Amino acid sequence: MLRKLTGGDFALADDLAQETFIRAYRSLTKYRGKGKFSSWLYRIAYNLFISHIRKKREYTTSNEDKPIEGEVPPETERVQLKLDLNQAMKQLKEQERAAINLCYQKGLSHEEAAEVLDCPVGTIKTNILRGKNKLRLFLKEWNTRAI
Repeated sequence: MLRKLTGGDFALADDLAQETFIRAYRSLTKYRGKGKFSSWLYRIAYNLFISHIRKKREYTTSNEDKPIEGEVPPETERVQLKLDLNQAMKQLKEQERAAINLCYQKGLSHEEAAEVLDCPVGTIKTNILRGKNKLRLFLKEWNTRAI
């Protein structure tokens, strides 16, 4: 989940995962057993990710590196689609990316994702709908290029 949220930044995702497990270990007595243990871990990981994003915004004023227009790596179409999808996912808001990741890539229900992200189920559904619509627009160029 963290690798998807960080846009494939494996080093950052690994650091956040390590901190997630440390915090989970220290807080085991706070786990109430109401929901799934994995949902509890996802919640800790998501909170750490959001905290990192907030800190990064405070210290960074420059934009993320954007790909050079017209630059296409010599890869197969399937690999290119995966790269395009990852790039499109980076363009989504954190909440949209997290909702899509939890529901479609991790297989959580809307209710479980709402518990992890600490928001109403309706918000999860809205974030998924908005995220999917944005992904369609972002990937439209790939679709026309592949045809």
